[in-house]
Amino acid sequence: MLSKPRIGAICYFVSELTRTEAFYRDVLGLNVQRMEDDEAGAWLMAKIEDEVELIFFVAESKPGNTPIVVFDLAEGGIDDVVGGLAEKGTTIVTPVSHAPGGWSAEFADPDGHVLSLYQSAEMPRLKRAANA
Repeated sequence: MLSKPRIGAICYFVSELTRTEAFYRDVLGLNVQRMEDDEAGAWLMAKIEDEVELIFFVAESKPGNTPIVVFDLAEGGIDDVVGGLAEKGTTIVTPVSHAPGGWSAEFADPDGHVLSLYQSAEMPRLKRAANA
């Protein structure tokens, strides 16, 4: 289902970007970048070892709801992967939707832990159609 799985990002929902930026930059010493997207608004990104990104979005959340591990689909095909997960009885929490620079979807494991998929907008959403 996930060919060549790689964790691309760990996503946190936070209540305040400036406070979060100061903590991760000034306390932890990470290189934090403030980003902007027309649909998502302002958000933060910090790259850590092995090019894994810590991403911070402002959203209502309770402790324990985040972070969310994000699998990077480097070859695209997010619609195929989500469809395959649904066929196997996986609960799709958020269908494929716009994310900064691409597409994302969230699904739950058997205990209800949310995991996410992300692919660049440059890659095809349907690999089966692209390969046909």
